[in-house]
Amino acid sequence: MVHVGIDFGTTNSVVALLGADGVVRSGMFGTDDVFRTVLCFWAEESRTGNTLHHAAGPAAIAAYLDDPSDSRLIMSMKSYLAQRSFTETRIFGRRFSLPDLIAQFLRALAAAADLDPAAVRVVAGRPVRFAGELADDAFGEARLRESFAAAGFSDVAVALEPEGAGWHFARSLTRPATVLVGDFGGGTSDFSVLRFVPGAPVQPIGHAGVGIAGDVFDYRIISQVISPLLGKDDTFRVMGKDMPVPIEYFTSFAQWHRLSLMRNPKTMREIADVARTAQHPERLKRLMALIQDEQGFPLYQAVSSVKAALSHADSAVLRFDHAGFVVEQVVTRADFERWIAPDLLRIGSAIDQALADAGVAEIDHVFLTGGTSFVPAVRRLFEARFGAERVTTGGEFVSVAEGLALMGAEKR
Repeated sequence: MVHVGIDFGTTNSVVALLGADGVVRSGMFGTDDVFRTVLCFWAEESRTGNTLHHAAGPAAIAAYLDDPSDSRLIMSMKSYLAQRSFTETRIFGRRFSLPDLIAQFLRALAAAADLDPAAVRVVAGRPVRFAGELADDAFGEARLRESFAAAGFSDVAVALEPEGAGWHFARSLTRPATVLVGDFGGGTSDFSVLRFVPGAPVQPIGHAGVGIAGDVFDYRIISQVISPLLGKDDTFRVMGKDMPVPIEYFTSFAQWHRLSLMRNPKTMREIADVARTAQHPERLKRLMALIQDEQGFPLYQAVSSVKAALSHADSAVLRFDHAGFVVEQVVTRADFERWIAPDLLRIGSAIDQALADAGVAEIDHVFLTGGTSFVPAVRRLFEARFGAERVTTGGEFVSVAEGLALMGAEKR
């Protein structure tokens, strides 16, 4: 039986296999280590009625961009696992539960990695704290297990994602050590304190997590740079009084696919009504054009590129151009760090919680993984507290899955 680690992520997913030679291999998708956690559905008319089609991963994004107005994009599925309020959704008239959707994705993930779900032993990752203000962690794990079972995986264990990353890191240790692992995903930042002793399994001794990570940092850029150009903080007239433009028009930018949900007659009519008496009506018309023309994905690509550039440069230019709406604005690292400062404070509090849960004050090593670990302000948070010489990064996109595969073999 093959031991497999699966890091089902908010933004990207990764599969790793432990070979008979004891070597863990990731990068199961051609030249890519990751498989985008996205589904796209579209319907085609036939003689017997509408036929529903779907694609996953890169093919889903390609299908969506090919015909955004007649397709439905599903992403960030993981963010809803622990939300009891999300039970089902309708896609072209067909009802899907959340485990149904995730199972569709997991089957495609397995196929892309050339895996038979029934022939592998899987350790699946889960965050320490699931995303959402009212997240029920036990409920989230139960639905994650249900999703894997529905996808045909018959032998599945579940482990904390930062613990998996810790197993990956522990391969480099040769003496006893206490390690703090920070795993920064798209939706959550998770921390585990682990005790390593040569010749013995890695022992988890403390955990904490917070629903802040890469997606939130993207949203801070949009909120500060893009949303004001679309009417945020403007006013409109109601019965002779100035009223603020509804803020909910802009909170949808927290995840770019939510803009698609605004593309309905009721919402579009409402925005048009507000624009008629708005302080700057042209700004709300730009917002309507972005929604109508399904520009959420290109906009987020531009924002993510700027965020990545700020990891190695003091400034970067945010460029976006659509239907006369042209943005070319310099974003400095100093501004970006000021915008995310409250988020960094919450991440710092989660670190405190992990150490308190473990009952330790001294850490020998800090291992950071996940895309957001590249953000200089995030790394400085750990260097200032534990010393730069103790902080290590690596395997930013694959360490969790590789560690989960190792855990599966060790614990069987």
